[in-house]
Amino acid sequence: MGLKRVVVTGLGALTPIGNTIEEYWDGLANGKSGCAPITYFDTEKFKTKFACEIKNYNPTDFFDRKEARKLDKFAQYAIISSEEAIKDSAIDLDKIDKFRVGVIWGAGIGGLETFQEEVIGFANGDGTPRFNPFFIPKMIADIAPGHISIRNGFMGPNYTTVSACASSANALIDALNYIRLGHCDVIVTGGSEAAVTIAGMGGFNSMHALSTRNESPETASRPFDATRDGFVLGEGAGALILEEYEHAKARGAKIYAEVVGGGMSSDAYHMTAPHPDGIGVVRVMENCLRDAGVNPEQVDAINTHGTSTPLGDVAELKAISNVFGDHAPNININSTKSMTGHLLGAAGAIEAIASILAMNNNLVPPTINHTTVDENIDPSLNLTLNKAQKREIKYAMSNTFGFGGHNACVLFKKLDE
Repeated sequence: MGLKRVVVTGLGALTPIGNTIEEYWDGLANGKSGCAPITYFDTEKFKTKFACEIKNYNPTDFFDRKEARKLDKFAQYAIISSEEAIKDSAIDLDKIDKFRVGVIWGAGIGGLETFQEEVIGFANGDGTPRFNPFFIPKMIADIAPGHISIRNGFMGPNYTTVSACASSANALIDALNYIRLGHCDVIVTGGSEAAVTIAGMGGFNSMHALSTRNESPETASRPFDATRDGFVLGEGAGALILEEYEHAKARGAKIYAEVVGGGMSSDAYHMTAPHPDGIGVVRVMENCLRDAGVNPEQVDAINTHGTSTPLGDVAELKAISNVFGDHAPNININSTKSMTGHLLGAAGAIEAIASILAMNNNLVPPTINHTTVDENIDPSLNLTLNKAQKREIKYAMSNTFGFGGHNACVLFKKLDE
């Protein structure tokens, strides 16, 4: 039995540069920075005082107060983005087999703020273990897809993938495989994260992973620039409705793109640093292309992991040159993290969405904040610097890597019947 085709029929996003898909695309196309001084807590004693927070967010716009208190922000973000994607897909929930609809979600950390607040509360108390009864269900990373399924009655596969910053890309690949193997008709997939907290910022600062460009936060995320000094923490969610092609076609669904392949690999090198020669990154892109049955010369655009770290950016671009060879300079390479910051477990989802929207709009979003050439980067590569570039895109690749050496790569194709 041949593999079934899988398409994207709905999108949802809640990001630092836009709280809906339409706003998100507008921010991407116009090179908008989502970075600003942190508003959630006092940063006076922190090395990094900025992040890419969600703007103009009030949970009571989406949930009643009682429900909001039961949900960590990472789960709130997941529900909001998934509801937008479900609505966008125009699926009639009364006419589908809900046993064949799954939810596979990515989260690298889960309810970090909830954990932080409960521990601080205990530490400041008299030693009596007074914990919120919703502490555990608010914190656990798998609760996000649980809520999505409960709200909509989806009774297919339901779980969370956890692979640090590759989490939601891994979720997307799992969703792809469940559908093309015939186990599901529809899967809600994506990822969410809400780590802009005292613990999140403090932990990443202690690793020297974050930019400390406090004098100019809006330019702190600067992938491929010689003066980059670390990533910028972001938060939010992205959701995609993946659907079996014939199922989508039968109901007259709008189709954004076909998901044609996914690849995974491990660096097996270091807890937090990439292999300097990008060996695992080479392999994950090769695996993705092989899975899709696509030649390197067919790829038009790559949304890189591109975190704005000194080691990571160079290793990834070396890997791209290795895999794509003479074709590499013909590819529009970009990093949308220059605008959104790094959403950790949600990065793969919002960046896959960025690739799909770029394909649909024939426009590659820019890598903003580039001012200084890095002599360690091949000058022949088109890094889509500072301004969006018009281009017809038939195949778009999205790369996502995580602490622990986890690598995931997804390839999208403009649909041809």
